[in-house]
Amino acid sequence: MALLLAFGAAYVIRSHFYTTAVAHPIHASTYIGVFLSLLPFWIIIFALIGLYNQAIYEKRFQEVGLLLIGSFLGLLFVVFWNFLSLHPIFPAKLVPIYGFILSFIFLLIFRNLARYVRTNLYSYGIGINKVLLIGNTKMTRQLIESLGDYRNTGYKIVGVVGNDKLLSKFDHFKLFGDFAGVISHGKLVFNTIIQTELYADDQRNHEILDYAQTHHVAYRFVPGNSELFVGNIDVELFRNSVPVIAVHQTALIGWGRIFKRLFDIIFGLLLLIITSPLIILVFLAELLSGGNIFFRQERLTRFNTPFRVFKFRSIKKAFNNLSPEQAFNKMGKPELIKLYRDNGDQIVDDPRFSKLGRLLRRSSLDELPQLFNVVKGDISLVGPRPITPDELSVYEKRHAILSVKSGVTGLAQVSGRRSISFEERRKLDLYYVQNWTFWLDLMILAKTIRVILDGS
Repeated sequence: MALLLAFGAAYVIRSHFYTTAVAHPIHASTYIGVFLSLLPFWIIIFALIGLYNQAIYEKRFQEVGLLLIGSFLGLLFVVFWNFLSLHPIFPAKLVPIYGFILSFIFLLIFRNLARYVRTNLYSYGIGINKVLLIGNTKMTRQLIESLGDYRNTGYKIVGVVGNDKLLSKFDHFKLFGDFAGVISHGKLVFNTIIQTELYADDQRNHEILDYAQTHHVAYRFVPGNSELFVGNIDVELFRNSVPVIAVHQTALIGWGRIFKRLFDIIFGLLLLIITSPLIILVFLAELLSGGNIFFRQERLTRFNTPFRVFKFRSIKKAFNNLSPEQAFNKMGKPELIKLYRDNGDQIVDDPRFSKLGRLLRRSSLDELPQLFNVVKGDISLVGPRPITPDELSVYEKRHAILSVKSGVTGLAQVSGRRSISFEERRKLDLYYVQNWTFWLDLMILAKTIRVILDGS
């Protein structure tokens, strides 16, 4: 409907709102008929790039990017068909251009309308997925809490199999001691089973899976060690006979890593050219203020590789190259050390910073020299915050974060860099490593621009 409306509107705009005659007069019914015959191929293109996968429903930013790509690929197909056709499909050259722009806009509008209608139907009990939870793990209680309001989630828990005493406080579902009680009950209607633990008795597990397959009920299993099954997962045949699950440290592998490096080189050089006047101005300001112009520190990037990060100096000359503990002790304010660490390695009006340094940090101009690190290949434009050698010995899951290159900006920086704790920032870094996509990089870069402009 969106595509038909878009190209119909493109035909009307060019045919009726322009004074110049069209190059190939085509009757409206013929135009619509030909386009209707080509629409299934466009839909197939959308399916091939994943626009009808269930996972795309929760990834709005990625969906927008795929819609743009799908609209462009669909347009290329139609233009190619027009080239091969004995008779022109479009009355004028501007029609496919208008069609491309309008199709992208209408597809966005239609998809959001579909989401709105679907969510509102939940309130009337339409489209609700009725869930049976099986297990006594913490994940069971977490799912009960996260899926509590079916009018928002579309999932309604109708029963739980488990003997956890904490589950008795909930009254919006039936509680069963075992799966046999669900079967004997007979009246419980559900269309999804989510099992949060595997029983030691394989027969019990087989009974649940066999019931789901026999009654055509969707079956999902939540592993006990949920942190193990994040990032990039492949199911493959080991030695061509044994099915195994391969869990990679990061989703950034293969062609994704190559593409990300090419992106860093091209856009890193472009940003260096664009920001070169600012770099020169800050360089001169640092030169006039006296002391070192650059702050250099050894950091760690992918595979624990050490490198020297470059930033414009924001610390006063007296505290240059000193750790926060050394600097606060030197100025006679050791009480600030605990405040600094407890506040996520930051304090308001840090006395170590010069006036120029505060301006540079507030505007993020001190980060500009890191673009040289990006082009050189030490770090990436987007990635986790670089770890110092001191942090390597104390930070948990450091090796997972060091499975990718560190970045100038990252998910933590655009999620409230001055308002979240050190631990929360590291959790965001870990999430980025395990769930990397190119669309996530683009989203972070776009949010970085907004954060810089807002001064936050």
